[in-house]
Amino acid sequence: MKMNFAAFVRKYTIPIVFICLIVLFSLIKKEFFSITNFKNILTQQSYVIIASVGLTFIMISGGMDLSIGYQMSLVGVITAISMMWLSLPPPVAILIGLLTGIILGVVNGVAAVKLKVHPLIITLGTMTIFQGISYIISKSNPIFGLPDGFKSLGQGEIFQVPICVLFMIVVVVVASFVLNKTYFGRYVYALGSNEEAAHLAGLNVNLTKILVFAICGFFVAISSILLVARSGSATSAIGVGTEFTGMTAAVLGGVSFKGGSGKIGGVVIGVLILGVLSSGMQIVGLGTYPQYIAKGLVLLAAIGLDNYQKNAKLREAEKKLA
Repeated sequence: MKMNFAAFVRKYTIPIVFICLIVLFSLIKKEFFSITNFKNILTQQSYVIIASVGLTFIMISGGMDLSIGYQMSLVGVITAISMMWLSLPPPVAILIGLLTGIILGVVNGVAAVKLKVHPLIITLGTMTIFQGISYIISKSNPIFGLPDGFKSLGQGEIFQVPICVLFMIVVVVVASFVLNKTYFGRYVYALGSNEEAAHLAGLNVNLTKILVFAICGFFVAISSILLVARSGSATSAIGVGTEFTGMTAAVLGGVSFKGGSGKIGGVVIGVLILGVLSSGMQIVGLGTYPQYIAKGLVLLAAIGLDNYQKNAKLREAEKKLA
């Protein structure tokens, strides 16, 4: 019975933490528990969830991408410039932004494959490259006056549901289907579980890695476009820092740093926990800097939880063999 209870707690720790945070902040401030506040949290975190979904593909495959923040920066700047400086229609500018995201993802994937270096190191380098290109292109100036039709993607609603939240739901459903119901999803998990075994089983490891980074770039581009549309302007600082929020949310949601495990649903809950924590601290009256401390502590706790779960699984496996 004790083992069953321990397994239950281990499995549902994150949802329990999520519910406890909502209850805690609701008791402290009644204003927290309202449809308006929950709607704001979903709207604010929708772009983070989409970017985190892309990062999840890479982490499950055993990799890491530290450059997604500046991918968002570069995609946002290029999309805005296409509309404001080149006078291209918003649909064409959006297509250019999406293609840019895919290209940036492919660059990361190809570099990791060709240089045979862990993606963590590769993306640490490309991160600064994307940063420099973004600032050079934008000339370090914000780009204002985006078309109303474009801004409606981030600011509009359909039946009182924010359009960006609808995009987020579609992305989560599609990504979950790809990972759980397709052969490609199985390849991603196999790659993260044991790259050598996947290779011996006939999997094209290099191509799969590149495709995973391309998928991440595509989702990151969607996230960037929605964030620019919501803010109504583009700057080279937009989206920066999303990589650490996404990484924290992914690990918190059950995605292992070592790869081979994790679900999209867990990542969504992980992002929402960070969103609830941020919103709750704001309503309570705590500033931005205490939120940084809280996020850092959450990341450390998530890493500890990841190691605990890995060790618990190893102990269970050893007991079965014994």
